[in-house]
Amino acid sequence: MKLKTFKGGIHPPDNKQWSEHKAIEDCPLPDELIVPLSQHIGAPAVACVEVGQQVAKGQEIGAAKGFVSVPVHAPTSGEVVAIESRPHPGGASLPAVVIRADGEDRWSGDLQGADPSSLSVEEIVEKVRSAGVVGMGGAAFPAHVKMSPPPEKPIRTLVFNGVECEPYLTADHRMMLEETERVLQGVAILQYVYGAERVVIGVEANKPDAIALLQKECADNPVEVMPLEVKYPQGAEKQLISAATGREVPSGGLPMDVGVAVHNVSSAAAVTDAVMLGRPLIERICTVTGPAIREPKNLRIRIGMPLSHLVGVCGGLTEEPGKIILGGPMMGFTQAGLDAPTTRGTSGLLLLRDEDVAKSPEGPCIRCARCVDACPMNLLPTTIAAYSRRDLVAEAEEYCAMDCIECGSCSYVCPACLPLVQSIRYGKAAVLAKKRNS
Repeated sequence: MKLKTFKGGIHPPDNKQWSEHKAIEDCPLPDELIVPLSQHIGAPAVACVEVGQQVAKGQEIGAAKGFVSVPVHAPTSGEVVAIESRPHPGGASLPAVVIRADGEDRWSGDLQGADPSSLSVEEIVEKVRSAGVVGMGGAAFPAHVKMSPPPEKPIRTLVFNGVECEPYLTADHRMMLEETERVLQGVAILQYVYGAERVVIGVEANKPDAIALLQKECADNPVEVMPLEVKYPQGAEKQLISAATGREVPSGGLPMDVGVAVHNVSSAAAVTDAVMLGRPLIERICTVTGPAIREPKNLRIRIGMPLSHLVGVCGGLTEEPGKIILGGPMMGFTQAGLDAPTTRGTSGLLLLRDEDVAKSPEGPCIRCARCVDACPMNLLPTTIAAYSRRDLVAEAEEYCAMDCIECGSCSYVCPACLPLVQSIRYGKAAVLAKKRNS
């Protein structure tokens, strides 16, 4: 049977052999955790604790500021020793709550779970909001916002992203294999919330063990487990919708415009914890991998653990890394060092050697159109990049710069080694600035 996919895309080496066979391990707690108040799309949380205060595991330490925002919670019990700016994975220093662990790892007594069947849709959405659940595939968009579509845009199809198309990363793969029940309970809860008629779990064909297990567990319920072609960026929201449903999200539109909602499989597991156990999102699975790490692992980490702590748990470095990336090599964010803490969006920590990092000089565009063929959004990357570099904002917008998902496919295939994604990102920022100032 021909596997479903989307138009465009690329086939980089997946490099998952480093960690795909490694079972999830619990990462030991460090002495101190640095919990950023900004770790989701939307308004950052605002600290609601004080220095010197004792907090329990799961206690709210940052209150949501607005609808597109979520609260932040203590990842362990201990003392708040600072509320100050600390290095952030985004590159700047941003406000964070620093907690010195007391070693008891004591849960807050205020957390209460419930049987989902006893709750209304509104009550479930509120539990997800108060638990701080966000998209865990990397975007970190507040889940409760996505779970509240307007009445005129009902969700008929619910798609779960188990693709994990980024090279090196295997956290979602291990989640589907080892915590299948948590994932499927979340799937059922979200289907109830949306009232979706069709539910699909999309998994790339390079995870046959996860596909077989999910198909076995879903044999008696109306959830379709769909094997997908191994191609990047198969896990991007609009490309996954195209492959799973054949529908195209319109330019500037959202999945709800075609009656679809997409959630990551790890997000589904977090919904299970929020609703059935009353537990907030204070931990996640993270792949620590790459040629420069001594022992690659899939770790269950707490939010706020320093990256250096994760490296130490994995046996340290084999050599000084040539590049440190949070996330995967295609859409991840380069880090200046290992001082930043983990967040709810930390799906992976990739440590590459100097020899693994491409350092080819930039050359002239030869108009080969490889970037056009590879673009999963059917854009003209080299044209948008050229306009962006020349600050021709209106022209970049006219060529749909805002539709770029920054997947990096164009840069990957460019024989001239042009920094196309960086140029387009600059152009997108200019378009947004123009709109704000108009």
